[in-house]
Amino acid sequence: MEANVLRACQEALVVSLWVSAPAAAAALAVGLAVAVAQTATQIQEQTLTYVPKLVAVGVVLLAAGGWMLAQLVKLAVTLFELVPSAGDW
Repeated sequence: MEANVLRACQEALVVSLWVSAPAAAAALAVGLAVAVAQTATQIQEQTLTYVPKLVAVGVVLLAAGGWMLAQLVKLAVTLFELVPSAGDW
């Protein structure tokens, strides 16, 4: 039974990493691009980075949201299938 719990935890961590990676990568890339542009133009406005990051993450969520939801549903189904064996503890 412990093996099932460990496998479930490991799978949950891996799925959370894969699901969050596109949005985090988009925010990182846009943040880096804005930082380079701010350095080149010597505009040091801190709030300038939030809007482009928000738009980029929104676009990524629109583009990859279906895949993200499918991965989370697959994980939920796997976890619910492990519930009956939890009574064996």
